[in-house]
Amino acid sequence: MTTATHAASSTNSPRQNLAERLASYAAHLTFERLDTKTVHEVRRRLIDSFACALGAWDADAPNVARAICRKVTSDPAATFLGGERKTFPALAAFCNGVLFRYLDFNDTYLSLEPAHPSDNLAAVLAAGEASGCSGREIITATVLAYEIQCRFCDAASIRKHGWDHVTYGAFSTAAAAAKLMGLNEGQILQALNLAGTPNVTLRQTRAGELSEWKGCAFANASRNGVFAALLAAEGLTGPAPIFEGEMGFFKQVSGEFQPEKLGGEVAGDHDFMIKKTSIKFWPAEYHSQSAIHAALELRQQGVDASQVKSLDIYSFDAAVDIIGKDPEKWRPKTRETADHSLPYCTAVALVDGDVTLESFSDTRLRDESLLALVARIKIHRDSALTARYPRGIPNRLEVTLNDGRKVVAENEFPRGHDQNPMTDAEVEAKFLRMATGRLSAAQQRQILDLCWKLDELPNLNGLLPLFAAVASR
Repeated sequence: MTTATHAASSTNSPRQNLAERLASYAAHLTFERLDTKTVHEVRRRLIDSFACALGAWDADAPNVARAICRKVTSDPAATFLGGERKTFPALAAFCNGVLFRYLDFNDTYLSLEPAHPSDNLAAVLAAGEASGCSGREIITATVLAYEIQCRFCDAASIRKHGWDHVTYGAFSTAAAAAKLMGLNEGQILQALNLAGTPNVTLRQTRAGELSEWKGCAFANASRNGVFAALLAAEGLTGPAPIFEGEMGFFKQVSGEFQPEKLGGEVAGDHDFMIKKTSIKFWPAEYHSQSAIHAALELRQQGVDASQVKSLDIYSFDAAVDIIGKDPEKWRPKTRETADHSLPYCTAVALVDGDVTLESFSDTRLRDESLLALVARIKIHRDSALTARYPRGIPNRLEVTLNDGRKVVAENEFPRGHDQNPMTDAEVEAKFLRMATGRLSAAQQRQILDLCWKLDELPNLNGLLPLFAAVASR
């Protein structure tokens, strides 16, 4: 057993390159180093991810992923949700990752680079199940993946160079999968080398009219991360140093960086990143959540959408760049574009009084009265609001009514934000909404009970098979 003193001294050495530091950190992080709140947040993220999966169950992309998984058998194997039998762990990670991410309803971390770190759970579950890992090992690997991805997001933005944020996910999922497979420090290092070299992802994934791939991109990073760990387990080595090399990650992708710290890297430190992430209350891109909240406040102030002459949204740079500048956002043709459209999400909230999965149905996207309101929306960059990001996501709505009156609403910390967190009951309620009509009440309760006691489970054998009974709507 590695002692806490040794673990602290063996990480972040001046002689280590970044991949070596990450491998050492991954090898020495233990469940005993985690505080109670961190463990509880993992339970909440697992429930939230299963909620997202149930909501996305019948979508085309998850069905494609399941069709691929059904063609492959494996030993060892992992569960793909909705499958009659198990498949190759890397494919299970892809399939479940598509389900977790597809609705854009899973958790978020905002920094120099935004991310959806619960995307990592698909790789964690696949590698953990295939390796027979306990709930405590699953929790530890989840915290590890959040640490790597979120600390990278703090250290450097890569979207400004044309790369997608899921690029960081190849590293986080490879480290987590390698740890769950029981790889030693040297093998974890090779998994990082193998994951980082071939898996740099274009930001075109999230530009213009968005495709179904938007919900699959991190799932592919998960697939590649698990595969890299499997290769490392068999002794394959990868290019090094992956970050600092002559043609490495720093020079080609991100610029040079070094995370200031990693949670638990020093014994007694409980500053784990999962506690700084936010759960989504509405199924839409996270930068729109405060605009949705503000639109609902306008309704409470008596604003009738039919009487709106114009609507001006004052927002921060990240929101404008990601969901508020492409012309396709004003007349979205796909669900993926609509849930990444600041004007559309704001308008549908003002009209309907909520944002649900049905807000992005084909029928709603073709509603000319709704689109007419979207067309009356203008988006403005506001430097004062930009200065408050990423701690908050401030959006201010200024409505001019047909009678000339002006009404204003602003929100910075929507429900679910880490500064305004959802309660456990609200997280459960989200799961139950998505599970209604798909699982019986008894099945719903059984899944929730197992998730809440994840740290007590000897393995995942009693949890994941429960999703074999999910019904299509």
